[in-house]
Amino acid sequence: MSTSNRLVKTLRGLSSLVRNPWLLNHVLAADEASWEQRARLHPERQVTAAGLPLVPLTHFLPPAGETVRPFAFREGGSLPTDLALLRALARRVPGCRYFEIGTWRGESAANVAAVAREVHTLNLSAAELRALGMSDRYIDLHGFFSRPWPNVRHLHGNSATFDLAGLGQQYDIVFIDGDHRYEAVRTDTRRVFEKLVHPGTVVVWHDASRQPGQPRWEVLAGILDGLPAAAAGQLVQVENTLCALYSPQPLPVQAPVPLPDPVPYFEVTVRPLGPDQ
Repeated sequence: MSTSNRLVKTLRGLSSLVRNPWLLNHVLAADEASWEQRARLHPERQVTAAGLPLVPLTHFLPPAGETVRPFAFREGGSLPTDLALLRALARRVPGCRYFEIGTWRGESAANVAAVAREVHTLNLSAAELRALGMSDRYIDLHGFFSRPWPNVRHLHGNSATFDLAGLGQQYDIVFIDGDHRYEAVRTDTRRVFEKLVHPGTVVVWHDASRQPGQPRWEVLAGILDGLPAAAAGQLVQVENTLCALYSPQPLPVQAPVPLPDPVPYFEVTVRPLGPDQ
């Protein structure tokens, strides 16, 4: 097919989407199906149509539960249960060293900093964000909650090229929450396991689900294709969160069930805090 013919077909396709925007749902559904097919090329990870094997969030929480603080209830952030998971994981490791990709407002870094010894958070620099067309206001909000914490070190660069080995250490918890497109997830996963993981490291990926119980197949495909074959631990999704998790230790997994009973359920207290609290 000639280049001109391809261009004509592309323009016709775009014209159809403009006239019939509902067609986009079919495009997205087909795309999801292809990513699911790719993810399920890893039968050793027990991937089903409902996603990865499931571990209850309550398995990781302390008996008294976990308090999430700070939490902004703003766009683009994590669920409270995602942050509770990170805090609980860090709390279980004495002198925890935590690394994350993707700072945004710094909610995850600040929550973990309250219970960890050392937190490193990596994000694109202001210049790189500006080059992508981001506003100064958006750029200024990065690290809003994490900047005041003395045990948080803010790193700047592209996770695909940043000198991770130059950090000179490995970490107990790694949270991958950067670019959620397939190639970026695959690259971040591969590089984290090459440079930052020791035999006991737990790795968590955000937005591995669109909603709790609804797999985000492009992200899962990136995780599965980036995970080294030598990584013998379990890869699971954590119930009630948007997170996938790699554990070198065995976990009590169960098969995910569509539309399960909402048991266990949780108590949530919402209390506004002032700027000095």
